[in-house]
Amino acid sequence: MEAPLRAEGAYFRWSFRALGTTNEVLYRAPSWGAAREFRETAAQWLAAFEATYSRFIESSLISRINQAAGREWVEVDSQTTEIFTLCDWFHWKTQGVFDPTMGPLVRLWDYHVEHVAPPREDEVKSALALVGWGKLQREPGRVRLPEAGMSIDLGGIGKEWAVDMLAKLADQAGLLHYCVDLGHDLRLRGEPPQGGPWRIGLEDPESTGHCWSGVNLTDCGFCCSGDYQRFFKSGGRRYGHIIDPRSGYPVQNGCRATWVVAPSSTEAGLLSTCSFVLGEAEGLRLIEDTYQAAGCIWTEAGAHLSRRFHRYVIT
Repeated sequence: MEAPLRAEGAYFRWSFRALGTTNEVLYRAPSWGAAREFRETAAQWLAAFEATYSRFIESSLISRINQAAGREWVEVDSQTTEIFTLCDWFHWKTQGVFDPTMGPLVRLWDYHVEHVAPPREDEVKSALALVGWGKLQREPGRVRLPEAGMSIDLGGIGKEWAVDMLAKLADQAGLLHYCVDLGHDLRLRGEPPQGGPWRIGLEDPESTGHCWSGVNLTDCGFCCSGDYQRFFKSGGRRYGHIIDPRSGYPVQNGCRATWVVAPSSTEAGLLSTCSFVLGEAEGLRLIEDTYQAAGCIWTEAGAHLSRRFHRYVIT
C-alpha cells in the first residue's frame, strides 16, 4: 500500500493492492503534505483492518474465531462488536439472505478451485447445516461459534464497511472531494477533477469491458454485484460465486448483475448482493423499501430499474 501518489492538478491519485483486489483513492487535498498524511493514515488503518478480518490470514481475528469453532470463546473489541451488530441488522432486514456464517458454503463452491464435478447434494446439505448467523454465541467482549466446522466470512460487508471508514478518515482530514474505490465498491463525495457529479459506468454483463449506461453520483455509496466474471463451469453448467444461504447453491435465477446507490457503501453492497439473490421482483422490492436507496437489476431479459434509480442515469 506504499504506492506513490500521483498529482493531477489539485487532486491526488493513490492506487494500491489490498484485500485481495485492486483499489484506488482519488481525492483533492490542499498540499502534497496533506495528501501524504491522509494516505499514510488510510494505509495504516486498512492494513490493520485486513490483518484483523481477512479469513485468508491465519492469525486474523476472524481466522481465530473460525479455528476455535466448537471449542472456546474468542475475545473481540468494540470495532468487531460494531461490525457484528451491523450483521445483526442486515441479517434481520434481508430475512436471512445475508448470513456471515456462510463460510462452509463459500469453501464448498470456491470458484478458484478446479471442480471436476459440482459438490454433491449431501455435501451441500452438510455445509448448509453449519450456516446460521443466529447460532453465533455472544457475550460482552467475546464470541463463540458453537459447532466445529462453522466459519464466518465477512464477504459482502467487510470491504464495503472499510470503504466507509476510509471515507470517514477523509472527512476527518477535511477532504471535501474524493472517490474511495476498493475493488469497485465506492464512496463518493463532492466532485471529480472535471467538475460536476462523479460519472460511473455500468458494465454490460454480456460484453465485459463495455458500458451499457452510466450514472451521475455524489455524496453516496455505490456498489455492484454480479456473477458474470467469477464462476466455474462443470458438465456444461455455469456456477457463479454468489450463493443463496437458504438453499446452499449458487444463485440461478436469471440475474447477471445488480447496481445499488445508497447513503453508505455498506448498505449499497449488502443491498446489491441480496437483491441479486432475491431476483428481480423481490430484489427491487427490497431496494425500494430501503430509505434513500436506488438500484438496477440486470437479468437475462434486460435491465430493471427501481423508481429512484432513473434520477441517476446519464441521459
